[in-house]
Amino acid sequence: MVKDEEILEAVLEEFSQLAKIPRPSGHEQAVSNHLKQAFTKLGCKVVQDEAYNIIADLEATPGYEKAPRTILQGHMDMVCVADEGVAYDPEKDPIRLVRTAEYLLAEGTSLGSDDGTGVAEILYLFRHAPEPHGPLRAIVTVDEETGMSGAQRLDAEHLSDADFYINCDSEEEDLLTVGSAGGLDMEYRRPVHWRAADTGKAWRLTVGGLRGGHSGERINDGRGNAIQVMAQLLLDMLDADIVFSAASLEGGTARNVIPASASMIFLTGASEEKIRQVMASRRQKFLASYGSVDPDMTLTLAPADMPERVMAAEDVKAAAELILALHSGVYAMSPHLSGLVETSANLGILRTEKDAIWFSCYPRSSVDAKLEDFQRLGAILGERFGCPARIGTPFPAWPERPESRLSKLVTDVFRDQQKKEMRVAAIHAGLECSFIAKKNPKIDIVSIGVTTLDIHSPRERLVLTTVAPQVRLITETLRRIAAGRF
Repeated sequence: MVKDEEILEAVLEEFSQLAKIPRPSGHEQAVSNHLKQAFTKLGCKVVQDEAYNIIADLEATPGYEKAPRTILQGHMDMVCVADEGVAYDPEKDPIRLVRTAEYLLAEGTSLGSDDGTGVAEILYLFRHAPEPHGPLRAIVTVDEETGMSGAQRLDAEHLSDADFYINCDSEEEDLLTVGSAGGLDMEYRRPVHWRAADTGKAWRLTVGGLRGGHSGERINDGRGNAIQVMAQLLLDMLDADIVFSAASLEGGTARNVIPASASMIFLTGASEEKIRQVMASRRQKFLASYGSVDPDMTLTLAPADMPERVMAAEDVKAAAELILALHSGVYAMSPHLSGLVETSANLGILRTEKDAIWFSCYPRSSVDAKLEDFQRLGAILGERFGCPARIGTPFPAWPERPESRLSKLVTDVFRDQQKKEMRVAAIHAGLECSFIAKKNPKIDIVSIGVTTLDIHSPRERLVLTTVAPQVRLITETLRRIAAGRF
């Protein structure tokens, strides 16, 4: 039998090759080409579609050609974020890996274990296919993190001949995911009226030190949102009769990441002491609300270079008011499953563009009708605050399938191998399984994964001891499918 250490090292070698290739969402061509070459060398029949999704077929063990086809699926893109002060270009720079006895992590940036480890495991399993196994198909999609366009554009013909579908994009080794939330992209733009910068001193006000994290998995932790804190500060300054003109507003890194930092460059004739009084008051209020969860929030004020132009006060005020009107956090808990968030929203990104203040809001819900409600409410609020909204099309929730044969099989294998029960649950995060189930309602789907902590943040780390057990779980599941033991 292959030792756990050998499995771990082989999977990490596959992962290290992925880490060398920059792969932010929307920039996957290079990593897609790498995967196409890798699966081709393994003797697979490979399709690289127009979206750069990879579909790779591995023939069955001789004599098992009529066994049910199983699809193993992951996504090749990653959320790219870095610690404050870390020089990092997601489109050019590789991930610098750091390994400890317990974890694999990255030097100052997100790791990309979501979902690089899942893809690395699929490559390992195709390289060391279990015997016997039925027909296998690997599907590695693009753009999971920003819009799931890869799953949306995937041709349904690649799903039509499969019975079982194992998504390898969950983050807890002992959790079998059998359902997930849907989501909706909402973007707002407040048109900006610029004028030349005149008198006053230039300052940079920065919100930092928040924990951030995945907006599906961590939204119920009660963590602070740096963009909302910045909006509160803007209105606090106005309430304190501080006259100022903002030159830029920036915050967050991705629509599905709770923003850990935000900043504003502004001009004012007010004293530094008065500004700091407002900051101290806001920090005190923040800690009263979030201190038990986000105790390290910082507000810093530093001189800035004089900007060439500033925005009209009414534009900045309108954007700040809408940001606060768009509640960010939990809206409702599930009435059916204890502890599961049903509906939430996250204000993830704030940017100053050439002609507008732009920001995103990303609702999630396991109830499709509530996402439709968000569509209407989002458009109404945008109109009322003078911030025209671009409302996307909701992607559906993935409903639990009570009669799932694959769910029972995987939990049986886990119990046999680990001598304990596997947890089975729906999650509040979004998974590509939603689109797969819509394209082929008959396919039996589950999602599993290694344990990765603090995904979508510079603290992201892979728990090394969970890699080999996950590979063994999939290996034995494939063997039993081939043998008809399900």
